[in-house]
Amino acid sequence: MSTIHVDVVSAEASIYDGPADFVALPGESGELGIFPGHTPLITRIRPGAVRIKVPGQNEEEFVFVAGGILEIQPNRVTVLADTAIRGKDLDEARALEAKRQAEEALSNRAATLDYAKAQAELAIAVAQIAALRRLQRR
Repeated sequence: MSTIHVDVVSAEASIYDGPADFVALPGESGELGIFPGHTPLITRIRPGAVRIKVPGQNEEEFVFVAGGILEIQPNRVTVLADTAIRGKDLDEARALEAKRQAEEALSNRAATLDYAKAQAELAIAVAQIAALRRLQRR
């Protein structure tokens, strides 16, 4: 079986660089599943989990991304993430606190705040919590 090369990078670091049998991630219009030979595509990605099936490993590699851009070529997948965190480095307490703060900011109508920013922070925190729960179920 052929593989596809996957690069997951953020502004801070390269998170994953290697082969994969399969990649799944949250595209702008829904979940995307990518096999070798996939049709070329460029799209935005939503906050959520990137799952990478590495050849010869039973467990998938798991990376949380807070949005970004996805480029697919027949033999290469590149994820340019706003923020990317390895699954093992996710902090549930921090994600729950970020969610609480974003919900509080949105409910405080008297405060002057950027609602779009607060909504984006809430979406990222909720996606991070969902990714953590998915990782914990494995």
